[in-house]
Amino acid sequence: MSSIDLRKCSPDLPNDFLAVFFYPMDRLCEEGENNPMQYAMGKQMLTMGSKYLTQLRESNDILHDVEKLRSRLQQDGYLLIRGFHDREQVLAARREFLQSLRNMGRLDPNYPWEEGVVHPDNKTVMWGKSGVKLKPDFPSFVDLVEGPRVMRFFDELLGGPAMTYDYKWPRAIPRGGNTGAHYDIVYMGRGTPNVYTVWTPLGDTPMELGTLAVLLGSQHFEQIKRTYGNMDVDRDNVATGWFSEDPIEMVDRFGGQWASTDFRAGDAIIFGMFTMHSSLNNMTNRYRLSADTRYQLASEPVDERWIGAEPKSHYAWGKTPMKSVAEARKEWGV
Repeated sequence: MSSIDLRKCSPDLPNDFLAVFFYPMDRLCEEGENNPMQYAMGKQMLTMGSKYLTQLRESNDILHDVEKLRSRLQQDGYLLIRGFHDREQVLAARREFLQSLRNMGRLDPNYPWEEGVVHPDNKTVMWGKSGVKLKPDFPSFVDLVEGPRVMRFFDELLGGPAMTYDYKWPRAIPRGGNTGAHYDIVYMGRGTPNVYTVWTPLGDTPMELGTLAVLLGSQHFEQIKRTYGNMDVDRDNVATGWFSEDPIEMVDRFGGQWASTDFRAGDAIIFGMFTMHSSLNNMTNRYRLSADTRYQLASEPVDERWIGAEPKSHYAWGKTPMKSVAEARKEWGV
């Protein structure tokens, strides 16, 4: 699948941004020397290699030096590890979720189900629940994210026996879908702050499918950490919990640079609770399948919302009228 510069390739591209996702793909030209790769992120287009978007750095070169891994995690705010998971196990988990989508009628029946082509109604699907509840339908997935390979890695990285949140966040993102910029701490900050997210794409996932993107240096945005970073969505009831839906605003106002990459099945990215992240838009007609899972030292306090066979998860958020992010940011002065 090739990358394309939507604006330069097609001067007659509709001004309505949402229409981009339904524009005839055969009228778009290929990326080339004079057409730098561009990707949609929210309502913006970001050019690879610009001040706004760059490639993630791999950490496989230091994979067997835990001290260097810890140092890079602190310095970069993330670790991108190619082949973190067993590729065949990831592909087995992918097939489980595609079968689930097929059974729900979420796939386009005009294509082979293995291709994961989105049904014309273009719906997001979430399977969020505990590993115990997911295991009967998604055994390969649960074994993937709770198995010895992952847990040994976190035992080493964290310097002691690790645990994973029982609740898992697998999802299928359709055409046009993306996630706004946020810290994870606002959703799971009632235990230790030393919790680490693993974002696992369930299949080969080029950037056009809507890969995760991190904002480099954002773990050091002290004003945002003191204000937004102290929010709890269940306590404060702020809509979406996202800090911003404008990736250009984030760079121009607060600094840093967005970074993403093409992922292959087996790759994963690991980051902490104060790494601002988002996703590129899915610009294809196929589901982006991915999962978020969380890990911490077993000896440290755990956010009670995410443990047990039936975690209570977000029990108050959205139950009463919510405050807008714009209102909250005005109060915080950011």
